[in-house]
Amino acid sequence: MSTDLAEVNHSIQRKKLLHAGKLHSVHWLILSLSIILTIAAWYFSNDQVEQKVKERFKREATQVIELVKDRMTLYEQALWGAVAFNHANDNKIDNVQWKKYADSLHIDKTYPGINGIGIISNIKPEQLNDYLKKERVNRADYAIHPQHEQFEHWPITYIEPVSTNKKAIGLDMAFETNRYMGIKKARDSGLAQLTGPITLVQDDKKTPGFLFYAPFYDGGTLHKSVEARQENIIGVSYAPFIMRKLISGTLAIENRLVSLKISDQGEALYDDANNNTSSNIDKNPLFYDEVNVDFYGRVWRFNIDSNLAFRQASESFQPTIILLSGIFIDLLILGLFLFLTRANRQALRYADEMTGELRTKTKRLEKSNQDLEQFAYIASHDLKSPLNAIKKLVGWLKDDCIDILPESSLKHIALLENRSERMSNLLNDLLNYARIDKFDYQPETVELSTTADDILSLLDNGENVSLVTAKGEVNFPRVPMEIILRNLISNVIKHHDKDIINIIMSYSTIGNMHCISIQDDGPGILPELFNKALEMFQTLKSRDKVEGSGMGLALVQKIVLHYEGQLTIESDGIRGTKIIIKLPIQVKPNLIGVQNE
Repeated sequence: MSTDLAEVNHSIQRKKLLHAGKLHSVHWLILSLSIILTIAAWYFSNDQVEQKVKERFKREATQVIELVKDRMTLYEQALWGAVAFNHANDNKIDNVQWKKYADSLHIDKTYPGINGIGIISNIKPEQLNDYLKKERVNRADYAIHPQHEQFEHWPITYIEPVSTNKKAIGLDMAFETNRYMGIKKARDSGLAQLTGPITLVQDDKKTPGFLFYAPFYDGGTLHKSVEARQENIIGVSYAPFIMRKLISGTLAIENRLVSLKISDQGEALYDDANNNTSSNIDKNPLFYDEVNVDFYGRVWRFNIDSNLAFRQASESFQPTIILLSGIFIDLLILGLFLFLTRANRQALRYADEMTGELRTKTKRLEKSNQDLEQFAYIASHDLKSPLNAIKKLVGWLKDDCIDILPESSLKHIALLENRSERMSNLLNDLLNYARIDKFDYQPETVELSTTADDILSLLDNGENVSLVTAKGEVNFPRVPMEIILRNLISNVIKHHDKDIINIIMSYSTIGNMHCISIQDDGPGILPELFNKALEMFQTLKSRDKVEGSGMGLALVQKIVLHYEGQLTIESDGIRGTKIIIKLPIQVKPNLIGVQNE
């Protein structure tokens, strides 16, 4: 019947191969869908590239603004640090002390883009003579300039480095509107403030710049009212900036993908086009943005364009590559279909040739299985029968001659008994091993603790064993489970080297598996011998010292693997061994088990 079924299956498969040897509408449908997907992928990729380029410009624009913000925050901290230094010296510093402080800041490295750092004093008319007298102690030529009509003076008292800011020393901020308005806003608000665009007197190129002020007051604290702040103002720490130097130190053009223009109330502060970067200006930028940002009392307008470097960095051939790749893949699919149809026709011819060979090999395999079963029968009857006769003869010989034979002969008889018993056990274990997969067992409820105790009571030397068992019920074929537990427990007893044997059996479930472990305190197994311990006829001690066939763990391993489980050995090789068995909770229907003999 099985042969007829195989013939039917063969005929069905042959028809499928014949059908697969031709191009059909499904092949053309797949090819058409592939072309449609190629076009869709190209369109989607093109759209994604455009979105990514737009997002990249937004990131670049945002980063430019944030870098300027961060740099201005850094400069503000420097100004407040100068205020703190002045307060720490009771507002009585001189130009020598200021130079030492400024040198300690390492301005050129710590604050790139800043033109210097200094102190501006607020001098009332009645304070002017004392002020000039004090400052001319170390600088005889110190003077306030230029003349103006304001009632008070705001001269630059100290500025470092002097070498690049000499023209600014003594410059009175009250002489010019933007400088004066900025310093009054800082005084009245108690906050760091910027001036509007100015031209620094120390800038030979006369390019746009600005001043940055941080006020300090008598008493070292911020007074609550504007009137109190106006009354107690002592001066401001300040930093002059040439805008092109600030941007160069903050936003090096070679690191940017955008062009920048900054203005303050319509008055230009900075423009890349005027600072030797015109070669990178894109006359038709891909993207443009305009952002107004509040900076310490001023509103700076950032006009940001993508530049030529951005255009080059944003070029993407991905959509074109996807389109060409898709077309190439479509051609490959067509070639594959043609190849497969041809291959199927060749496979059909080859299958016809192999069918005859497979039938021959099948017959040989069936003959081998029959020979194996015949061997099991011979081992069970023809070998065991004479072996049992030998055991009886040895027993009779021992009974008849025990009183007359010398001690050496009695030892030989005992050795013969031992070898006969070992041979009998070996045949039984070999039969059990060979008969795995030959019997059907239905799952049933097995109580592990009770089963283990029953097994222990039937084993030799069981009275010397302390067995701690975990209570647990498993739904599993009983006979295979008993064989597993009997072999694991007896294995511990056979190989133990102490009078009292301690065994701990644990049970748990892990996922969809039963997990049963047998832990002993006997000699350990070296990790490199784990695999050997699972082989047939293997014992890790001399057979004269261990009564066993060497089939115990091999038999357990074969049962566990048959039920699609797993056996693991854990040991440090010195003392104690743990055997872990994992078996499926749900045994597959009609799964063949083992027979216990």
